[in-house]
Amino acid sequence: MITETKLLIADDWDDYALLDSGHLMKLERFGSQTVIRPDPQAFWEPARPLDTWKADAIFSGKSGDEESGGQWEILSPRAAEAWPMRWSGLTFEARRTAFRHMGVFQEHSVHWRFAQDQIRAAKRPVKVLNLFGYTGIMSLACAAAGAEVTHLDASPKSNGYGKDNQAMSGLSDRTIRWIADDAMKFVAREIRRGNTYDAIVLDPPKFGRGPKNETWKFEEDLPPLLDNIRELLSETPLFVIATVYAVRLSYLALSQTLGDRLSPLGGVMEQGEMALPQQGSTRLLPTALYARWRAS
Repeated sequence: MITETKLLIADDWDDYALLDSGHLMKLERFGSQTVIRPDPQAFWEPARPLDTWKADAIFSGKSGDEESGGQWEILSPRAAEAWPMRWSGLTFEARRTAFRHMGVFQEHSVHWRFAQDQIRAAKRPVKVLNLFGYTGIMSLACAAAGAEVTHLDASPKSNGYGKDNQAMSGLSDRTIRWIADDAMKFVAREIRRGNTYDAIVLDPPKFGRGPKNETWKFEEDLPPLLDNIRELLSETPLFVIATVYAVRLSYLALSQTLGDRLSPLGGVMEQGEMALPQQGSTRLLPTALYARWRAS
């Protein structure tokens, strides 16, 4: 297996911009709305003083933990609860949530485009499993490229937003199965059924709960999940993408753990960090670790 280390920069947006960052905060534009959110990695000096930043809303968290809740303070009469965004022909809804997220993880555009390129280049039917799929932008990207997608998230509400996004993107005629289930249980059942996938995407949280109060703990559950991921791959797999947030882990640990399972397949393992470019600057804001495998 060939290993490549890359920094993936999400610089392919018109509807998103990182306007400024520093002093553990960031100023961002999501479509028509501008927001201020905490960011535990923005240690540096901002380009402009924080008290000069203008936004429609600001998030105040209960702690520095990105998974903790908090509340939004509305700063502008034009602030909206939900509004459309676009990326590469897809249309979906952004919204402010109680966990500071915006209904879209914009840095993942690097993986959406990668997945589309791999699916289109295959020139054959492709089945994709998207685990911890949130509001489904990856699922939409894969479906738009021609894949048959199984989207899984523990939250029925997130899946509902995903279905709305599918309709907004004009992809209602594409095959996306929206499933609310515990990832570990679903994957185990798929193995027993003999189902396989040509591509698998997983974006697990540090901690989570399934629809029946099942618990997900990253350090305990990721290795056995990756064991099962290997069993779920078809005889002609295309790619596997794994991203990690808010855990004390190196991309080397993630890549080597995934590589243990996939090394018999050969191919190429990419590893590294994901980042957002700051507008008008050479500065990059790191966001997540990733490892992704592709067939040779």
